[in-house]
Amino acid sequence: MANIKSAIKRMKQAVKRNQRNRRIKSHVKNAIKNFYVHLEEKDTQKARAAYALAGKVIDQAVSKGVLHKNNGSRKKSRLARKLNRLAG
Repeated sequence: MANIKSAIKRMKQAVKRNQRNRRIKSHVKNAIKNFYVHLEEKDTQKARAAYALAGKVIDQAVSKGVLHKNNGSRKKSRLARKLNRLAG
């Protein structure tokens, strides 16, 4: 346990950030899973809507610094490729 005032504050900040990051990552994973569910159903319309939502959630995670921009870009690219295979 930290004794110094600044170290105590840093620990509190780390806990808050960890909770926020976990919540955002969970939201990203849920959006991606939702997209895959619609992809499995072969419902193009719902898959497009789920893709748009997943892209938005991924972009938000990147802007918050939870995901690296290349990681977010890669995730979106993979989802888009799967959506295009379904549509094509």
